[in-house]
Amino acid sequence: MSLTSEIGKMAILLAALTEEELTSFKPLFQNIRFCEGKVGSMNMQKVIAAVETAAKRNGLIHDSVYRETHALYHAVMEGIEGVTRGQPGIGETSRTVGLRFAIVRGRPYEDEFEGEWIAVAFYGTIGAPVKGLEHETVGLGINHI
Repeated sequence: MSLTSEIGKMAILLAALTEEELTSFKPLFQNIRFCEGKVGSMNMQKVIAAVETAAKRNGLIHDSVYRETHALYHAVMEGIEGVTRGQPGIGETSRTVGLRFAIVRGRPYEDEFEGEWIAVAFYGTIGAPVKGLEHETVGLGINHI
């Protein structure tokens, strides 16, 4: 299995590394369909919307194909569970997040019949809505399309 088939690993790298750090990794991402973004909020819906908007704007999912939006949603929710340590609430529990995210779409299996999958990775901070009281967090979700 090649590194380009490890969509989760690619998503985590893209989300966790700064633009400067990513420079030396550019060759790894030549044949990968991906996009990146940032979101900071106390509102879970804003996090979900930011990822969905980025995926649509960058052509990773087709707006008119429900199964693609549905797959992305489940990958996002799985990633958020990692970010929030299994308690998928932010503002309701007086927490805020500042996250970078990456979305990678690909074929992680050699067998063509396994189809395409989508990975969403988050990296950033979570904590009380007071600057300096947050800590690092990471989450990854992968779903078949």
